[in-house]
Amino acid sequence: MAAAGDVSPQSYYIQHHLVNNNNIGGKQELIADFSVINYDSMFWSLLMGVIVLFFMWRGARRATAGVPGRVQAAVELLVDMVEQQAKSIVPSEETRKFVSPLALTIFLWIVLMNALDLVPVDLMPWIWKTTGLGYAPGDPLYYHKILPTADLNVPLGMSFGVLLLMFYYGIKIKRPGGFVKELFTAPFHAHGVAALVLAPANFLLNIVEYAAKSVSLGMRLFGNMFAGELVFMLVALLGGAWTGFNAASLALGFGHILAGTIWALFHILIVVLQGFIFMMLTLVYIGQAHEGH
Repeated sequence: MAAAGDVSPQSYYIQHHLVNNNNIGGKQELIADFSVINYDSMFWSLLMGVIVLFFMWRGARRATAGVPGRVQAAVELLVDMVEQQAKSIVPSEETRKFVSPLALTIFLWIVLMNALDLVPVDLMPWIWKTTGLGYAPGDPLYYHKILPTADLNVPLGMSFGVLLLMFYYGIKIKRPGGFVKELFTAPFHAHGVAALVLAPANFLLNIVEYAAKSVSLGMRLFGNMFAGELVFMLVALLGGAWTGFNAASLALGFGHILAGTIWALFHILIVVLQGFIFMMLTLVYIGQAHEGH
């Protein structure tokens, strides 16, 4: 991370807010470094997961056969929505018994994690200062990134879990022999010598297909949320340009409020939509594991 004097205050502000609270105390230099642990991503993602589980548990615990309450009605609406989507995509009823609750959990979990992007960018630093936890270089919470889905590790980790489920159900439905055979015989089906010639190409295409599905699933969520986070930081810079009651500052302050409000309202749609897309693609990919080329 460059020192504050090496870059403009605006650039330093954005760079600072993009660094995770981790075990190396600064910016991760390598794209893939398994020695780095982002404590903030782990904390907020696990906290949102616990909230989702508590919400579902509370809805199930208070379920009644009579007129449902608001929580029960909301849970039933979500469950029915996911179940209908699963029925139209995943052909196996046995698979749906596991996949439908999984898809519902994924949807709610991602929506809650994404919703953290609606928290004001500088709220957490203000809390650190107010509570005396400190917010100066060297303090434990100097770097803190509240949005888990803007950390590439989280979306790619979730997509890797979906990839493992694709392999699991592919092997379970087609048996190990059938699954391996399909890797070498599809999508270019042939017989005899032609099958042997095309086997390497088929295998390569299938590996690329699995990798593309997994990577694109995680990158789509990460890209949208990372871009949204950057926009919020740019909007915050408008308010940070306040220098007093003058024309320029009043104009920037008004722009800060207007742009922030418009983007926050639009971002609510992105927050929900990205969770829904991730859930639907999870169902689609697991459903495709039941099908042959």
